[in-house]
Amino acid sequence: MSQSKNKRQLITLSNPRSPISESYRSLRTNIDYSAIDEKIQVIMVSSAGPGEGKTTTITNLAITYAQSERKVILIDADLRKPTAHHNFSISNRWGLSSVLSQQCTLEESIQSSSVPGLDVITSGTIPPNPAEMLGSNRMNAVIQQLRDMYDIILIDTPPLLAVTDAQIVATKSDGAIMVVDQGRVKRDIAKKAIQNLQTVNARILGVVLNNVKRKANEESYYYYYGAKE
Repeated sequence: MSQSKNKRQLITLSNPRSPISESYRSLRTNIDYSAIDEKIQVIMVSSAGPGEGKTTTITNLAITYAQSERKVILIDADLRKPTAHHNFSISNRWGLSSVLSQQCTLEESIQSSSVPGLDVITSGTIPPNPAEMLGSNRMNAVIQQLRDMYDIILIDTPPLLAVTDAQIVATKSDGAIMVVDQGRVKRDIAKKAIQNLQTVNARILGVVLNNVKRKANEESYYYYYGAKE
């Protein structure tokens, strides 16, 4: 990944005062305030299909959480098309698949990022059975162990309509966020993705609308709203 593209993806780090960075902070605040009765610690982020900006969203959300002086870990659970190791320029020798297949310990899979307070577990080697790995008891144990180590656990998953991986992870999370590219995804497709989450009784925290143009000469913004319709 080129340095310029990486810089755009990590805008909350490279340009923390930009309007888009402020939108990510607003997203973080909205998530915090949605935790009235129950603690929201494990949050998964997905999308209906590929290319909607879910990875960019979860990466910047992780940075904003770390900037609020919380201990954060981002897990790349997209075991089919992983990107976290590229985004943070770290090794993918050991990662989530390595832990789940008992090739290394959880501690050995955790890497520090360039952002203070933000650690990363990359995907590891792409396995032949991602869904089975994510649905395993070992995955449950990994998440439980991380709950004792971090304030916020963010999990990046494959798109909802492509494979069952995201639905599986949703059952292990305290809440789910769906990213929708307004210019790319039709409303019925987005509703189908949300229904997939509702099928497994996931707690949908909200939907992030990506590439919403406010004016012709403005950049794309991210918006958050409750998804309880």
